[in-house]
Amino acid sequence: MTHLSFKNTAIVACGTMSPELSHLKEQGYLDTDYLFYTTPGLHQDPHELEKQLIKFIVKAKKKVRDVIVVYGSKYCYVNPDNPTRLMETIIREQGLDVSRVAATHCMGMLASNDELEHIKQELVGGEPVWFMTPGWVKYKSQVFKGWDKGTATENFPRHTGGAIVLDAIGYLDKYMAEQPEEFLEYCDWMGIPMQAYSITLDRFKGLLADQLKKLADQ
Repeated sequence: MTHLSFKNTAIVACGTMSPELSHLKEQGYLDTDYLFYTTPGLHQDPHELEKQLIKFIVKAKKKVRDVIVVYGSKYCYVNPDNPTRLMETIIREQGLDVSRVAATHCMGMLASNDELEHIKQELVGGEPVWFMTPGWVKYKSQVFKGWDKGTATENFPRHTGGAIVLDAIGYLDKYMAEQPEEFLEYCDWMGIPMQAYSITLDRFKGLLADQLKKLADQ
């Protein structure tokens, strides 16, 4: 992939994606000086999500013209008080210089639907799986804010294939080695096993590059 410069572009992202974005910055792919993160887990609080998202977009636009938003669409923002108000509505209201990566959720930023299906078949023979990214592990208390053991029991165990972390940065192996008790407690809370699946960040880089090109063409 030809390297493109993000020097004149800001990134406003869900904090859940900070591990991958920080990695891309460390590797030199993301050469922007402007990375802004909303609080992880705001899919559970759409009003706060919208408030923080707009705040950081406004802040970013004071630094550079173009802004790429790293948020999914229908799964990240559901407003029960105004069901017709979508993530796309919010982004559109911010102007032509703001564009969002083309994915429905953070897992889709790292792997396509076909790739997720392949992973499911390869690891657990196609059984139902709860896919996660490293941010869902790192920010458990925020991503699952308000969830007690009862809520966890209602949601996780029906995923008989367990939890699979789409890991492009070696996060889960390090987490298991450095905090084994916490890892086991997390699995026990969910009631299902958790394992990593090693991927690359090629798809994510491609999605970011697509929006960079789109903004440049406007």
